[in-house]
Amino acid sequence: MKLDKLVGERFKERPSDCLVDSHALMIRGGYMKYVGNGIFSLYTPLKRITRKIEQILREEMDAIDGQEVLFPLVMPAGLLEESGRYTSIGKELLRFSDRNNSPHVLGMTHEEASVQLVREYGQSYAKYPFMIYQIQTKFRDEARPRAGLIRVREFTMKDAYSFHTSQSDLEAYYACCHAAYERIFQRVGLKDVVSVASDSGMMGGSVSHEFMLLTPIGEDSIALCDACGYRANMEAAQCITPPQRDAVSAPLNMVHTPHMQTIESVCNFLNTEVTKSCKAVVYQRNSDDKYIILFLRGDLEANETKITNFLGCEIHPANITEESGIQAGYIGPVNLQADAIVLYDKSLEGSNNICCGANVEEYHYTGLDLDRDVKDAQYHDFAKIQENGICPCCGKEGIHISRGIEVGNIFQLGTKYSASMNMSYIDQDGSLKHPVMGCYGIGVGRLAAAICEASHDDYGPIWPAAVAPWQVHLCAVRIDDPEVKAFADKLYEDLMAQGMEVIYDDRAVSAGIMFSDADLLGVPLRVIVSPRNLKQNSIELVSRDKSLRSSAGLEDAVQAIKDAWNELK
Repeated sequence: MKLDKLVGERFKERPSDCLVDSHALMIRGGYMKYVGNGIFSLYTPLKRITRKIEQILREEMDAIDGQEVLFPLVMPAGLLEESGRYTSIGKELLRFSDRNNSPHVLGMTHEEASVQLVREYGQSYAKYPFMIYQIQTKFRDEARPRAGLIRVREFTMKDAYSFHTSQSDLEAYYACCHAAYERIFQRVGLKDVVSVASDSGMMGGSVSHEFMLLTPIGEDSIALCDACGYRANMEAAQCITPPQRDAVSAPLNMVHTPHMQTIESVCNFLNTEVTKSCKAVVYQRNSDDKYIILFLRGDLEANETKITNFLGCEIHPANITEESGIQAGYIGPVNLQADAIVLYDKSLEGSNNICCGANVEEYHYTGLDLDRDVKDAQYHDFAKIQENGICPCCGKEGIHISRGIEVGNIFQLGTKYSASMNMSYIDQDGSLKHPVMGCYGIGVGRLAAAICEASHDDYGPIWPAAVAPWQVHLCAVRIDDPEVKAFADKLYEDLMAQGMEVIYDDRAVSAGIMFSDADLLGVPLRVIVSPRNLKQNSIELVSRDKSLRSSAGLEDAVQAIKDAWNELK
């Protein structure tokens, strides 16, 4: 392709509304164009990149016996009503009615469609196991799209669904798919991807992993232990705290704490450590605004995902009213009169000699002993794991928190969908059973953006060879020179005849503009034909990452370019 015919513009200035580098470079480089909130059109360079990513996905899914299918983007609401997700999923699911007033949805995930597709096929144990996958457009009505293609509303995704007759068979295939995902990220050039245990969320199931690209701009937090290799998403990581019990318990004592509503101000006033305090965090249940009060150690943060999973409902931060009976800023577990669901975090279990709210304005208790004063408390893990915290796996201190972008996820779904949608098979012993399922997803556009985020400089993307939009960027400097034009034109034709993917810049522009555009397109190998090079009977070869810089004779130009490309691969 000739660059002067390439649809889309490239420009120097960074757009003011692009907060991350990948977003800015893809806009500047003519990769995509904003259409609406979280919705983009793709220009040719990015479409070529995503097509190569999709091919790698197909090859790896086919290698583990996957069969490509295609589900509809628009589905009748009844399909999701079978699984119960039509009402359980919140506003992220886009619901609408057609001209006949029949309710429909735009697919944001396709578990129900996968079951519906194979429900009749999989009626005998002899059909199992099998895996189907698709690469399809989806729509998720994100509340806060951000960072270009990293978090959008419309996106292309590879999602796969496996079906098994036993949990052990699912686990074996799950490990197989996990390995395939590791190969995928290696092939597309992402080095800093780690697999972390994660929360299953709306997908359901008991076991799930996310593949996270470690990067400071990531929106997810990951707990890592260098000692044993433990890795988990903050939403799923268990928070372990050492016991906080003194040998002797002080009596419970009410203390006047005027105008002190934060745990820090109270602890300073009482001259006690924040770790010897109990704080309250208040939520409300989305369905009926029922109050939920969580008590946890004063230095910890509440993990809303853990609370949601424990209660089995969606929650939101509370709006505390006067009639609620809750004394904001002075809430404690003793003499609490509010009509609320009360939860206790494990960090408080067995604790004594701690301070807490007294449920009376401007008063706190000291000397709280949970075993003595709150005998009916039941303790669960509701807190976020901390930096330098205790590793849930090896028990050593030194957890560190990193940021990451989720580039893939896998779930062991169990029978959540097959049972609710009445998919069953006749087993060898004649009994009727529901197959167990696995689910495996990778967002194509997000993966492209993550590659750009991980591999770029100040001038543009540095695309890995496997996914680059073209293999060679041919620059004809001073195209008005007849010798330059003649040689560059023939070289372009010869490279194309050899099956090379070439973007050819034969515009009458300065070398500075030409090279700036080449940086933005990020093609791995740049070939420069110029009057100066031709006088030396050579061409110049430069890799985008600057790892290669050489020259080649005119007679051997095509072979030298092929050799350089193979070296970069």
